[in-house]
Amino acid sequence: MQDLDVKPWQWPEPYWRKRVNKVRAGKRLAPAWPSDKRCAFAISFDVDHETNELRDGGRSLGRMSWGQYGNRRGMPRILSLLRQHDVKASFYVPAVTAQLYPDEQRQVIDEGHEIGIHGWIHELNSILPADSERDLMLRSADMLQEITTVRPVGIRTPSWDFSDATLSIIREMGLLYDSSLMADDSCYELLEDGERTGVVEIPVEWIRDDAPYFMMNRFESLRPHISPDDVFKIFMREFDAAYEEGDIFQLTLHPHIIGYRSRIWIIEEIIRNAKAKGDVWFATHKEIAEHVGRSID
Repeated sequence: MQDLDVKPWQWPEPYWRKRVNKVRAGKRLAPAWPSDKRCAFAISFDVDHETNELRDGGRSLGRMSWGQYGNRRGMPRILSLLRQHDVKASFYVPAVTAQLYPDEQRQVIDEGHEIGIHGWIHELNSILPADSERDLMLRSADMLQEITTVRPVGIRTPSWDFSDATLSIIREMGLLYDSSLMADDSCYELLEDGERTGVVEIPVEWIRDDAPYFMMNRFESLRPHISPDDVFKIFMREFDAAYEEGDIFQLTLHPHIIGYRSRIWIIEEIIRNAKAKGDVWFATHKEIAEHVGRSID
């Protein structure tokens, strides 16, 4: 859709309605969870590693080394913790990350976790021409399959960035779900231009993401502003509310952010608290999308 050459307050009503309806939340998908479980617990990791810096030109070797920490220390700690507690997770991996660390991705699959699409080099979808975005999404899926032998069925766009073309490409690829948007606490079906798509959205939120609390850039005003104990309390409040509502608790983390000695405990304590309830379903995003997708008419 071409933007009108006028200011937003000058848009005619049909135009701004079309803009709003480009990608929209449809039917809320909150069926009963399997085996009489009260709440679904979906933990995910965006395995960005060096691609955050590579996307911006790869000029900062310091920030590149920060990304490498995600592979050297973050991922081993995360996988060990998940193994210890028998929890399966979803990992969203840029294709360049997968090519840098193919053995890491094979280990993720071998240990029963899910790998999903997370762009080619952590590019921003909304600044790409539609044909370039399509090419990168298709190549990313092919590369992940080539490295792991498993074809991804879900996507989380890098930086949760969504263009006008993203959903149509998702549909063309036959993906089961997306996990990039924020229109609800519950899963929902995505609508495109008012049309039902059958694509499940497993919504994210910055509140349930480690990056806003812990990101650091010494050349900007971006500084960690909250302690790990307080982040844990926020995440736990989100979980407790999801449990009370009988809904889904979805969490987004990054190996190069959460994987430090003073932060990794946050994951373990949330898992311990959830397991203590006795009726929480720990599932990958794929498993949740398959389950709630059955309620799409």
